[in-house]
Amino acid sequence: MEYTIAYYDEKTQARILALPETLLARYLNLTDRMTSAGPNLGLPHSKAFGDGLFELRLKGREGIARVFYCACIGRRIVMLHGFVKKTDKTPPKERRIAEKRMKEIKNADA
Repeated sequence: MEYTIAYYDEKTQARILALPETLLARYLNLTDRMTSAGPNLGLPHSKAFGDGLFELRLKGREGIARVFYCACIGRRIVMLHGFVKKTDKTPPKERRIAEKRMKEIKNADA
């Protein structure tokens, strides 16, 4: 049985799908792999943070991007938040957005 990819909301989907060309190509390739292999592709492609929160690690000609997502009941992967990195470390604000959205998704599933 395959996994499905969903988005937190339409704005999040539009933001992720508006990534620069090579980052978007990498995103689409990795999410295609996730539908059959599951949410944790392992480093260097994804990183698990615990409690079901993951980070998709995208690298391309235009730079580096991250997409936070969570695995939900029913083999559903929900993309929570995406952004292009401008510094070496992921800004805590970006992760907090994803954690807040994940909490909302998990409470709605309960």
